[in-house]
Amino acid sequence: MSNLNKKIKKDELKESLYAIFSQFGQILEILLSWSLKMRGQAFVIFKEVSSATNALHSIQGFPFSNKTMCIQYATTDSDIIAKMKGTFVEWVCKWELRKPKSQQMPSAKKAVQVGAAAPVVGTVQGPSVLENPPNHILFLTNLPEETNKLLLSMLFNQFPDFKEVFLVPWGHGIAFVEFDNEVQARACLRCPEGL
Repeated sequence: MSNLNKKIKKDELKESLYAIFSQFGQILEILLSWSLKMRGQAFVIFKEVSSATNALHSIQGFPFSNKTMCIQYATTDSDIIAKMKGTFVEWVCKWELRKPKSQQMPSAKKAVQVGAAAPVVGTVQGPSVLENPPNHILFLTNLPEETNKLLLSMLFNQFPDFKEVFLVPWGHGIAFVEFDNEVQARACLRCPEGL
């Protein structure tokens, strides 16, 4: 996925992505690179392709930290998936091959983990969507410190097709509210602020 907020700390971003995507299936790994080229991108590696497909269709265009997530399948298998399939090939840098054998790094340092897999939600290059598409999950931010799951559940329970609330424990003032469909989530958004 791409178009992630680059100002969020790496650990917090990883935990938030886990909270968002874990509802779709078992996550094997979440890979983030903070290099200039890869900043704002992440790879979420699911155990099953069906989990990745559900996540791709459900979360595509989801507004996350004031940006719209762009999600696409990765083009190659990640190392962890390749090892499970038995197709893993150790990756070697081109410049390593040019060095004399005496100067080459030990083989343990040659392996570089690069994220991407068939059952992965991966990077996308291209224009971001300007308008937020409909989604059945609402992302809440700037919640007061005293907010808890019970309070949010009672608040949103008045809306039809309300499913559940997930309060992010490590992200202060962040929560997700899930509805059965986009129509009901959108109706909730149109409700006046005072409820």
